[in-house]
Order: sequence, then C-alpha cells, then structure tokens
Amino acid sequence: MSDTSNKYFITGGGTGGHIYPAIAVANKLGKENIIYVGNPRNLEYKIAQQNGFEFLPVSVSGMPRKLGFGFIMWGIQFILATIKAFYYIKKYKPKAIFGTGGYVSAPVIFAAMYEGKTPYMLHDCDSIPGLVTRKTAPKAKCVSLAFEAAKKYIDNPNCIVNGNPIRSEFKTIGQKYARISLNLEETLTLGIMGGSQGSKSINEAATEIIRELSEKYGIQIIFQTGVKHFAEVTERLRKIYPNYENNPKLIVRPYFDDMITVLKSCDMVVSRAGSLSISEICASSLAAILVPYPHAAANHQQKNADYLLSKGACVTIPDKDLNPNSLLDTIIDLISTPQKISYIKQNATDLAKLNALDEIVNQFGNI
Repeated sequence: MSDTSNKYFITGGGTGGHIYPAIAVANKLGKENIIYVGNPRNLEYKIAQQNGFEFLPVSVSGMPRKLGFGFIMWGIQFILATIKAFYYIKKYKPKAIFGTGGYVSAPVIFAAMYEGKTPYMLHDCDSIPGLVTRKTAPKAKCVSLAFEAAKKYIDNPNCIVNGNPIRSEFKTIGQKYARISLNLEETLTLGIMGGSQGSKSINEAATEIIRELSEKYGIQIIFQTGVKHFAEVTERLRKIYPNYENNPKLIVRPYFDDMITVLKSCDMVVSRAGSLSISEICASSLAAILVPYPHAAANHQQKNADYLLSKGACVTIPDKDLNPNSLLDTIIDLISTPQKISYIKQNATDLAKLNALDEIVNQFGNI
C-alpha cells in the first residue's frame, strides 16, 4: 500500500448538493491527496471516478422517518457502515476529514468523532443544517456554512459563513465561450433543470410550453430532465413538438456532466432551490425562477428561495401552483420586461461568493 500519511478523506453524497461541494474541495487539494468515501451505488461514485479519485465504499441509506422493522434494519446497516469507516480511518490514517453532509457522510464522521484522533471539518450547504451536521458539529475542528441563518443551529465556536464551494471555472468561463461549446446562438437562453435527480413537476410544466417558447418567442432552451424522467419527457415532446430534435436552439438531455457550461450559457433558469443550485445560479448571474421542492427536509428549499427573494435575486412559484400556464406567464413576464431580468441578474451576482472554495480549503488545511 502506498504512503497515506498525507491523504485526506472527503465524504458526502446522495445528491449533487452534497457531492459537488466535496468534489470542488477535493480537486483544489489535488487528486493525489484525496480518498473519497461514499456509497458505490450513488452518484458520488461516478463523479469521483470521473475526477480520478481513489474511492472507498460504505453502504448506507437514508434514515427512515418512522419506527419499525425498516428502521431496525437501517440501524444495523448504519452500525456496520460506521465500523467499516472506522477501519478505513485506522488503515489509511488520513490527516483530516472533510464532510459535506447527507446520510453518506454520517458513518465516516461518526467514526472519526468516536475515534477522537482524526480532525474533521464540516460544510453544510443549507439554511437549516442537516441532522448529521447538527449532531457532529460540537466535536468538529471547524464548521463552514453557506448561510448566516444556519449559525443558530450549530454548537461550535469555530463556525464560519463562507458560502458554498463552487468550481473555479465559474470565475473563468464566459457566456460567449459557453454557448460556442454547446453550438448555441447569441440569443436569450433559458435553462430548465430540477437538480441532479430531475423534477417531475418542473418537467411536466415545461414540456407543455417548450414549443411555444421556442417558436413563438424565439427562446433558446437547455433542458435537463433527470435520468429517470428522460424517456417520459421525450415521449411527450414528440407528441407536442414532433420536430424538436431538429431544432438546434433546443437541447434536451437526461443529465449534463458539465453544468458550468450549461449555466454560463443561460440568461434565465427554472430550477429547484437546493443550496448548491442557488450558489451556482448566483455565480452564473442568472435570473432564476425557483420552484422549491416541497418535501425537502425541514422545508429548507423554501427557506433558501425566500432568502433569495428577499434580496430581489429571483422569482418563485410554489410547487402546488406550478403548471404550464403559471410557468409560461412567469417566463413571459420576465422576457417582456428586460429591465426586470437585468435587476434580478445583478442582485444574484451581488450574492455570489466566488472565493468560498479558497477560503474553505485554507480553513481545512489549518485544522
């Protein structure tokens, strides 16, 4: 086995909101220094492999909300995963551990907490920190947060509001270059996306109006459906818009590996209100129509959206009110008042924290 005395463990996964901040920090530290710990059945495995990181598997799932047989089985699974993570810590002796929350990070952080010798730092991306962060924060060397409002939930004196760590390319890639990369024209461009998993309600509302937006209003559209929704969306699109695949100003894909180029190509975006999505929207200077996911833990997506709305940096549509008509009306209202788009884009830009990654890595290096 190679020398691991200078290795760091990075952990976090399940959704892009936990994975991409972890990947951003890992890339900044350098792949030769990183061992990524996650669930091999989740998206973090694919992304860690794409980025060339050594990967250690732990099998764990989200905690059931109700007591019963399922909860007992989960408890056994969690204990076994924590024991495995403890073994990894003893074997590889990482200098420190960086966790971005979610159930995937729990076994590693709990193992480090009880082992007591390996320092760890946490980053939580939401306005209400997740359960793992809240429970393990007291023994963390440092806790990084995306939102000021989250500080009141954290019992740790070394708690810093940095914003979310986003990839450095957000600073360097311009709109013109991004559009050339996607073979798009220099015209008003709308992104439609429901996070890394896709959103059924956004997909259903958007699919019905894409033809009108494209043909009547001349809007260029990039539509990420999510892998599990792609077949359903394209089947419906072919009925409504038989020639959509021949439209060079319309890109429909299940998933984009390079979301930076996608976001940088756009002027407007329809999106869920996950914290990382919001950070990347602000970093891309977009006018956002946010549709908070109503079943998010502690209703954190609604709180994220409310924060942006209070700063004049988005418009919102409640998920229960989302339908083709409400979405079309909201988009038309924006495109018919360009000054409103400019106002929202500027406010979003003012909220962007483009140096969060550097600050977090510096803090992690000093724990």
